[in-house]
Amino acid sequence: MGIVSLPIQLQLILLPCILFALTVHEYAHARVAYYLGDNTAYYQNRMNLNPLSHIDPIGFFVLYFVGFGWAKPVPVNMANFSNPRQDMMLVAIAGPASNIVLAIIASLIYNNIFINAQFSQGLEFFIYINILLALFNMIPIAPLDGSRILPLFIRDPRTLYQIEYYGPRVLLGLIFIQILTGIPIIWSIIGVPVELILSLLIG
Repeated sequence: MGIVSLPIQLQLILLPCILFALTVHEYAHARVAYYLGDNTAYYQNRMNLNPLSHIDPIGFFVLYFVGFGWAKPVPVNMANFSNPRQDMMLVAIAGPASNIVLAIIASLIYNNIFINAQFSQGLEFFIYINILLALFNMIPIAPLDGSRILPLFIRDPRTLYQIEYYGPRVLLGLIFIQILTGIPIIWSIIGVPVELILSLLIG
């Protein structure tokens, strides 16, 4: 079910890929927030590429043993933005966008530079993980990044509040149902675009 069930050789490839993808994702949130005027993440030592600054121990433990996990959310104070609604969207998009950029860079190496079979397999996993992380986070359910884009389409503050309030419960419910039943609910949402982007990048 989790990473722990995989062969140790595969774990040694996957774990660094996941750690780096999550670290860059959170760093991108922090960096864009800083550029837009919010120093909160800067003062909490989140503007670096040290995985220890971004990985949540419990989230990583659950990821390793269950298959779903999380990193430390980047703290953001919207009051520091000149345009809070728009700037918060940019901060949210920065995380998934950084993973797509990583996937594209890795695909350029994969397709254009001669590498041995083991490194090639590592790049395939790295590309896949970054695509998966980007698209999963773009699901419009709070607290995922995709929920921060909803103000583009929903103007009613009460509706947005309800989405923010109930979103984590819905997401956890979907995850638990998937774990208990084995029905790949989340994969049914993002599976097709993940496979499509992966095929475009590595063939």
